[in-house]
Amino acid sequence: MSKNEYENAPADIADAIERAEVIPDFLPPRDQLVLKEESVRVTLNLNKKSVDFFKLKARENGVPYQRMIRRVLDIYAEQIDAQA
Repeated sequence: MSKNEYENAPADIADAIERAEVIPDFLPPRDQLVLKEESVRVTLNLNKKSVDFFKLKARENGVPYQRMIRRVLDIYAEQIDAQA
């Protein structure tokens, strides 16, 4: 991106852009950011109201609804395990 693209920026923003410092990417590679846990495919019947709820909430948050359901179950299992 050339500096000319910022000619018309408000003074404080143009100043901040001028002073901005590019830092090297320090994050690990994408495949190492999220560790994949072993998963098992299951067939599960859920009531329509619950699935519709998760689909709506997942759409609002931009995530797949199945991932959201899986995460809720994982959190529940972790809490029960911690209490045991």
